[in-house]
Amino acid sequence: MTIETTRKLFIGGKLRRLRLELGLSQTKMAEDLGISPSYANLMERNQRPVSAQILIRLAEAYDLDIAALASSDDDRSLAEVTELMADPLFRDLAVPAQELRDLVETCPSVADALRRLYQTYQQTQRQPGAAAGAESLPFDPVDAVRGAIEAAKNHFPGLEAAAEELAAECGETGPGLLAALAARLQSGHGIRLRILPADVMAGTLRRFDRHRRQLQISELVSGPGRAFQAAFQIATIEQGALLDAAVEEAALADPTARRMFRIVLANAFAGAVMMPYGRFFAAAEACRYDIELLAHRFEASLEQVCHRLTSLQRPGARGVPFFMIRVDDAGNVSKRHAPGRFHLSRYGGTCPLWNLHETFRSPGAILTQRLEMPDGSAFFSIAATVSGAPQPFPRRAARFAIGLVCEMKYAQRLVYADATGEAPARIGTTCRLCERADCPQRAEPPQARPLIIDETLRGAVPFPFVPARERDGKAE
Repeated sequence: MTIETTRKLFIGGKLRRLRLELGLSQTKMAEDLGISPSYANLMERNQRPVSAQILIRLAEAYDLDIAALASSDDDRSLAEVTELMADPLFRDLAVPAQELRDLVETCPSVADALRRLYQTYQQTQRQPGAAAGAESLPFDPVDAVRGAIEAAKNHFPGLEAAAEELAAECGETGPGLLAALAARLQSGHGIRLRILPADVMAGTLRRFDRHRRQLQISELVSGPGRAFQAAFQIATIEQGALLDAAVEEAALADPTARRMFRIVLANAFAGAVMMPYGRFFAAAEACRYDIELLAHRFEASLEQVCHRLTSLQRPGARGVPFFMIRVDDAGNVSKRHAPGRFHLSRYGGTCPLWNLHETFRSPGAILTQRLEMPDGSAFFSIAATVSGAPQPFPRRAARFAIGLVCEMKYAQRLVYADATGEAPARIGTTCRLCERADCPQRAEPPQARPLIIDETLRGAVPFPFVPARERDGKAE
């Protein structure tokens, strides 16, 4: 991999956590790396950067992935800690941004604990009796499952290996895969796959009838969806031990979240059977991540391909680290996977300046956009609309917009970036954190800035506020 030699890596917290996990003293680690114990101590305290040479020595000495050590997880952690500190509960503290960065960089475990505590607080606020007269809301297992997916970076090595083995045994991809999977269900498990009329399925897309030993799939499900459902069924039967082990590793306490996560894992297995890691990674690199071409080549839907692209995190064969999000017409977020650095609000929606929302006006088109976050970080976005399963009249199929985002430094690997030369869209994480004073689409004021209330003025920008002062060229 390419290491950014111009960037000083202060990863003392990661280094210390790694050393403790390996059961090493500072002296022993220093000996392994060929440096002095005092220099190792300075690196752990972020008083010295970790050089590219030391990163390579770490990888060689402890069989580690350099990308994992040099990754930008701290950026996402900082964004989440900054967001939670914007809650009215903490507003009067006015914690400086540098203190939050220091916390994330020097004490990552404490930052993780703070995020977990805030999530627990939010969940308890939803419980009955959390506040007098407040509406009672149930615990949200969806958010817990999303957290587990992010913690694993949407990559599950055991399931990937098992899926590749199954795909090799089937010897088929595309249209022939469904027949191969159906034959395996019949010969190996005595289960017959049947495609049934929509009225017989009565609104259900897939049903496993244990009594009749039938996997029943609605005629409304497309070819890629049928293969996916067959592979899902095989996962629940043949890979139960792997699924259970992954659920245990996620340490989800809520039983609903555990069952939901098990389904997510079986879905991941099914996608990996349709798009086996080695072949899919090679094809993605060769076609420069042309999602439509990949969908045709592997007889998969556009959404299945986008899901798969977020899971290419195998050491030695890593794809572009994409962030994926799915929203509906109203902007509700129904899916988000974030192995990449890009981070939008965990507790809110998306920025209306992102052209993700414009895809509903251009169905079938793939929209691209350069993005710039308030901290100056640059990203590249690919967005398109997708549809759910067709529905009998008068109901209509669900419509969603899918967004794939990567850091700008990876854009050269994407075919879509070749023709995109417009200025970047200056978007924000969420309105309550964004301090761009010139945004005409602001839905609420930034919580960290006092409002300017003047009945003699009416500007074009909603919620005028006192901007941050600048000191030495940087916002305070």
